[in-house]
Amino acid sequence: MNRQLLHFLLVFAAIFLFSQCAKRGTPSGGPKDSIPPTIIKSNPENYTTHFEGDEIRIYFDEYIKLKDLQQNLIISPPLKYTPVITPLSTSKVLKIKILDTLKENTTYSFNFGKSIVDNNEENSFDYFKYVFSTGSFIDSLTLSGNVKDALLLKSKEPKTVLLYERNDAFTDSIVYFEKPTYVTTTRDTIHTFELTNLKEGNFLLTAIEEGTNDYIFQPKSDKIGFINEVVTTPTDSSYTLRIFKETPEYKMARPNYPSKQKIIFGYEGNVDSLEIEPLFSLPEGYEFRTYWEEKTDTINYFFKPAFEFETSTDTLQFLAKNRMQLDTLTVLMKDLYRDSLEVSKLSTNTLIPRDSVKLKTNNPLVAFDSEKITVLDKDSVQVPITTFIDERYNTASIVFDKKDEQLYDITILPEALTDFFDNKSLDTLKYKFRTKAVSDYGTITFTIQNAKQFPILVELVDSNFKVARSNYITSAEDPPSYFDYLEPNNYYIRLIYDTNGNGKWDTGNYLQKLQPEEVLYYPKPIDVRANWSLPETFILD
Repeated sequence: MNRQLLHFLLVFAAIFLFSQCAKRGTPSGGPKDSIPPTIIKSNPENYTTHFEGDEIRIYFDEYIKLKDLQQNLIISPPLKYTPVITPLSTSKVLKIKILDTLKENTTYSFNFGKSIVDNNEENSFDYFKYVFSTGSFIDSLTLSGNVKDALLLKSKEPKTVLLYERNDAFTDSIVYFEKPTYVTTTRDTIHTFELTNLKEGNFLLTAIEEGTNDYIFQPKSDKIGFINEVVTTPTDSSYTLRIFKETPEYKMARPNYPSKQKIIFGYEGNVDSLEIEPLFSLPEGYEFRTYWEEKTDTINYFFKPAFEFETSTDTLQFLAKNRMQLDTLTVLMKDLYRDSLEVSKLSTNTLIPRDSVKLKTNNPLVAFDSEKITVLDKDSVQVPITTFIDERYNTASIVFDKKDEQLYDITILPEALTDFFDNKSLDTLKYKFRTKAVSDYGTITFTIQNAKQFPILVELVDSNFKVARSNYITSAEDPPSYFDYLEPNNYYIRLIYDTNGNGKWDTGNYLQKLQPEEVLYYPKPIDVRANWSLPETFILD
């Protein structure tokens, strides 16, 4: 019996050992490397003075590589020619080959951000900075602050902070064509910055949000912020810059003639007084209509009667008048067909009580016959309506009283719409809309206390900062802002001090030294839920 037991134990042990040997796996190999590379020496040494060479070598204790160098490297002052920096793959030596002629008595810094990593685990050697001076000492002054978007609570990172020396050659237009004396970028989520190794002097401090990383302000694509007063170093002051996108300078584009009797005039900038007048002899009975596009900087110009053109080079000339500026615009005419009348729906399928049903046409509307429109509720009861045409944006609205939790069928018969050329809509148009229960929505009652000035534009914006509702307050006696029929969502509320009283936020202008209108955000997002009514109070300092 003992021999059988012993035999059983030996067989079991053999099977166990075999199964352990047969298991597949990866040996642990010890703890994962989490230590970034270390500098052994530099040639020349960091913070060298009287620098005269054109090459720098920095030796590390392990193999390194450069990751996203172009996005991380900041050279201050900026160099005209990009230095050659290696390794391209991996090495224990980082080499900087300078291609510029360096300025005399100037401190230069190379900030590598998080681009230097070890070859195996990519542990980064964060914000390593190599500094040298072509003079007898290293400049050591600093300047700090933060950058905010003038309108948005959250914005892209990073921002580029630029410091220009105010010397004898300085002009305000320097930001358009010259690189700054010093440069850095914001680092963290609160957009702070620090300019280091500065010399004593007077400076212009600006910040830009750019896509090209060339340190040159390009108004069409970049945002800019600036400090109006002269910034002097040394200083203990901390500066806040508010960046904004400038409204472009007024400019008319070349007109386009896309179809018979229609001209498209494109423009840039502020056109609050723009008028377009023909400069040719007008035929008998000449008429024209215009409408503006809401989402593009475009005016559509329609005219009748049509002109007969003898050659492909025939032209018409127009005068564009905007404030004190006059422009002559030439339109090359072609033998084209006129567009037929087309109708599209602008409204969503879910309405709230204050909504109207909006339609848009390609040709200017002159009539919308309510007798040819029928609105039925879910019980097939006809609902009274009125119609309205917005000539500026060429939209047609159907207005009627709406009830909660209701379905509406709208039928628009042929010839209900008539355009500028006496074309009538040919098809029967059918649309379906619905309303939801009032309990599906939330409301916000928003009160402001201690406002420093009026009027104030109160805007409720969604998480993408798209305006959902707005209210205009002209005095402290005005009632609170009431936002109803809100879809459940997270919202922000911002206040705009409408300094010029035009009912909208106005951006700034760098050359005019005009800062954008001040914007304040309610300190917390508001979580709107269905069937909730939220009272909120903003006590201003």
